[in-house]
Amino acid sequence: MSQDTPTTAPLSKEDAERRVAGLDAGWRILDDRLVREFGFGSFGAAFGLATRIALLAEAQGHHPDLEIGWGRLVVALTSHDVGGLSERDFAMATKVDRLVERGLGIKEA
Repeated sequence: MSQDTPTTAPLSKEDAERRVAGLDAGWRILDDRLVREFGFGSFGAAFGLATRIALLAEAQGHHPDLEIGWGRLVVALTSHDVGGLSERDFAMATKVDRLVERGLGIKEA
């Protein structure tokens, strides 16, 4: 499928706000992005979660922007092909939440 061909419609602001309420409380909507920040006790722990999210994203074919720093990871989702938030972003956020809930085996330093 071409990246020029939208696979879903963008959600209205109201629909997006309704959907974010069903996610972990750490998610927030900033402009046309769904964003969650994670804090860790080390760079390695932040990088470990980023790696797991990257592998999940590759399998799903929907890739977030990941910002990694010492003890910090920011995950931002948007559907560039539709110019805003779509169902795919919320589905991916739900999968990220499930990854985190499973504990990931990441040790805090």
